[in-house]
Amino acid sequence: MPDILPQEIEKLESQKVPNLEETEVVNVGSKEDVKETKINTHLEAKQKETMIELLRQYVDVFAWSYDDMPGLSTDIVSHRLPTNPTRMPVKQKPRKFKPDLRVRVKEEVTKQIKANIVRVTKYPSCLANIVPVPNNDGNIIICMDY
Repeated sequence: MPDILPQEIEKLESQKVPNLEETEVVNVGSKEDVKETKINTHLEAKQKETMIELLRQYVDVFAWSYDDMPGLSTDIVSHRLPTNPTRMPVKQKPRKFKPDLRVRVKEEVTKQIKANIVRVTKYPSCLANIVPVPNNDGNIIICMDY
């Protein structure tokens, strides 16, 4: 038995384990009213169909944009920076991005503007560049470096 144990452990460790974090995008809305969400890629075909059907059945339960959340206090979704009025704000030099990254950043910012997550404002005395962070699925996350 002791001789078999290391072999069994090595066999167990060498087995490929599916990455349960792998997801695929599915549209649970219509072609005109796209409502995309992600589901696990390792579901069996029947489970996948059942999951998509369940999401379509309850599509009106989910908030697809900020407008879908009436009555939500802006105190929990608005961010404010406490600043000292006696200090001059820092104005960073505008950062330049590679052309392919610039397109992806513009798409992400446009998507956030359309979803009313962010809004366009003008602060001529203050500028903080965005920081695009690559995600595992190839998309980017827009972060702000204060």
